[in-house]
Amino acid sequence: MKKIVLTGGGTLGHVTPHLSLIPHLLEAGYEIHYIGTEKGMEAEKIRSIPQVTYHAVKSGKLRRYFSWQNFTDPFRVLAGAVQSARLMGKIRPDVCFSKGGFVAVPVVFGAWLHKVPVVCHESDLTPGLANRLCKPFAKKIATTFPECAAALGPKAEMTGTPLRPELFRGRRAKGLSLLHFDGSRPILLMMGGSSGAQAVNKALREALPRLTDTFDVAHVCGKGNLDRGLEGTPCYTQVEFLDADLPDVLACADLVLSRAGSNALCEFQALCKPLLLVPYPKGASRGDQILNARSLEKRGLCHVLPQEDMTADSLAAALRKTWADRDRLTAAVKAAPPADGTRRVLEMIEEVQQAKQK
Repeated sequence: MKKIVLTGGGTLGHVTPHLSLIPHLLEAGYEIHYIGTEKGMEAEKIRSIPQVTYHAVKSGKLRRYFSWQNFTDPFRVLAGAVQSARLMGKIRPDVCFSKGGFVAVPVVFGAWLHKVPVVCHESDLTPGLANRLCKPFAKKIATTFPECAAALGPKAEMTGTPLRPELFRGRRAKGLSLLHFDGSRPILLMMGGSSGAQAVNKALREALPRLTDTFDVAHVCGKGNLDRGLEGTPCYTQVEFLDADLPDVLACADLVLSRAGSNALCEFQALCKPLLLVPYPKGASRGDQILNARSLEKRGLCHVLPQEDMTADSLAAALRKTWADRDRLTAAVKAAPPADGTRRVLEMIEEVQQAKQK
């Protein structure tokens, strides 16, 4: 039986592509092992899958700013590399697939020590530090953005991001029922990510009187961010988060307001949703969301409203402009390269696995 080691962690974006690939890898006959952190988000998600064996290793974060943990985390990374190398020798996989995050660095290095071919995936427009450290040990690197593939050189190829198949099985009628809308008006969906987006939440709520004359507004505001004072507001439904019901809500959304995380962008593109993006500002992140959003805007696939320019008035105006431009945006998304990279990433895994056998 073929064996594969999957790795990656730290955020949900480092885990969800694995969840997309796992059913296909099982169908292809792989024995699947996952190497992740002891208590990270990936541990909770992957340990719940009975067909996958989870192995926990130590990991540290490689920070580009001062922190006392910078003095201790290198030792954790070194310990993780030793643990990963031992696991590679024990499992003896045919191939390793890394989604990034700092736990991936010692795992990829351990794979290289045992001559296990590695395929990496980078979601953002600019390569993260972890994937830049992994690049010398990888055979192939899949990317979501063409700019990233160009920056990483001959090993890299723009593939899109592996997406969950259930994303495409949403039922509009079920989504309408969940949101308590009748479908007679266009539906604006605001997605802020798993923890919400405070600035966008605030601006959207202030803009509601300017929006609900045209739209029914579905607001996914993040855990702990419900506004009890808005309960019962006509044409407005707020929920903290969506999991199994997300495909159904996406199926009934006509316009999407979102941050600019790369995985979410691929999902919206694959579903051909007109987009208005409000990326996280530079001070709140390394600036990758701004670059992600500008890349899509440059290719004519979305509209962008910088957070520093966002008020209730400017947000309402930008949403109306995006809605008026919906036909052009939808046509551009349909003409763009596929956002769902599942098929090509699986092919890359097979290619390096088969090359090892020769």
